[in-house]
Amino acid sequence: MKIRVEQNELKRAVGWAARTLPSRPASPLHAGIRIEAGSDQIDLTTFDAETSTRADVSAVIDEPGAAMVPGRLLAEIAKELPSQPVELTLDGSRLSLQCGRSNFGLPTYPLDQQAELPQMPEHRGVVDAETFVEAISQVQIAASRDDLLPPLTGVRIELSDTHMTLVATDRYRLAIREFPWRPSGGGNELNALVKARQLGDLAHSLDPTDSVKVALSDEEDGQIGFSLAGRELITRVLHGEFPAYRALLPDSASSRVTVASDDLMSAVKRVKIVTTERNTPITLTISDDELLLRASGFDDALAAESMECQLEGEPLKIAFNPELIVEGLNALKADEVDIACNGSSKAAVFQATGDDSGYRYLLMPMRFS
Repeated sequence: MKIRVEQNELKRAVGWAARTLPSRPASPLHAGIRIEAGSDQIDLTTFDAETSTRADVSAVIDEPGAAMVPGRLLAEIAKELPSQPVELTLDGSRLSLQCGRSNFGLPTYPLDQQAELPQMPEHRGVVDAETFVEAISQVQIAASRDDLLPPLTGVRIELSDTHMTLVATDRYRLAIREFPWRPSGGGNELNALVKARQLGDLAHSLDPTDSVKVALSDEEDGQIGFSLAGRELITRVLHGEFPAYRALLPDSASSRVTVASDDLMSAVKRVKIVTTERNTPITLTISDDELLLRASGFDDALAAESMECQLEGEPLKIAFNPELIVEGLNALKADEVDIACNGSSKAAVFQATGDDSGYRYLLMPMRFS
């Protein structure tokens, strides 16, 4: 095998393919990238038994062939090479890379031991990449990082004839985003539970100007796939029961406060300085035109800050984890935020004022003395 490819094209393609590779693979083969040279392009593929990726890139093929090399290492090399053509040559059991005055030699893995790559499941529709990426970033923050509860480490994707819904929860908060998409046909009432990390990796690799094709198998333990211009990702869906979350979304609120988002975030960050222990709450006392934040910490340390607000409904005192408030406000990306509450013991809904993007952030309150 002997090929020539532009450094920037190689960097982008290898970066896409290698992003999902495990840092501690069960087998070296699960950490490899297969390079296959055809007539006028190279195909880069990875597969770790759960997730497969594919990327193609135009190249000058002097000698067709195939090789599998350490994926993360190839990605690091491709990223740092100078912006010049890269020549890849397979010589026995080593793959050499030459770019300008830089030379590298990589070991290869046996090709006959690579598992067969899965096929892309049935095409279901298309979504704008910019909207999809934003929704993933807003929702995945609420997914659990506790692998002992696999369903909560995922993002639930719901497909209907008009909308796509992404939702995640770690039991302390829930994030949901609903947005239009273009289904390929009727009857697309389907759902899948996908690892939040996988979706996050996908979002980092997408070009916001593209459209993303979504594919999903009918089987409960099947696969979901995403594809766009020369790129594919297929991954197994998660098993387990996702919480019945719709009942948590209130239709009304006994108290609704509107406040400047940046002012609230800055105040929360200042007040929480005295909360030396993790999960120490801060209290929000809401009256007609004032929101008062209070916190206490070690050695009787105290902090308080007030700010202007607008209140519809009943005055309220409620407590939250300050870190989760900040994460929610960052995800909202709004000038003003509405906080809808139904007492001090039920979840509050954070939503951008006047926003019709379909994003809501539910935060469970904490006990306070």
